[in-house]
Amino acid sequence: MSDLRDLYQEVILEHSKAPRNFHEMPGADRKADGDNPLCGDHYTVYLHMEGDAIRDISFQGAGCAISKASASMMTQVLKGKTRAEAERLFDEFHRLVTGQGLPAEGADLGKLAVFSGVSEFPARVKCATLAWHTLHAALQGEAEAALPD
Repeated sequence: MSDLRDLYQEVILEHSKAPRNFHEMPGADRKADGDNPLCGDHYTVYLHMEGDAIRDISFQGAGCAISKASASMMTQVLKGKTRAEAERLFDEFHRLVTGQGLPAEGADLGKLAVFSGVSEFPARVKCATLAWHTLHAALQGEAEAALPD
């Protein structure tokens, strides 16, 4: 189990140090800002939609290793997905990091499974989900994300 935890930490640190899709997106169809006032993390998520599909996605901002890695991996996973697929992945990811049980049957979180250990640290759940809540706001056409209490 220790080897697996080490691998997970390595993946999170690697995405934090070299985040993917970390840039402003000129001409984005939608964008939203998200802030976690408890720790100071803040991100803007940019979307370019093509019909109901996410043609392109990027983010900018600053935060802890968990929040930045989560945003980075989220952008990789969601390119080309439909709005419904993105929302379903968010729901499954949220279940994973909050410890609300295993993902639903047929759910494939892939590399996002590295965040499973976050559930052991409730204060870090908002770090892991900030970009996802911001994505949700952008998909809804809202300018700012609301983090649940």
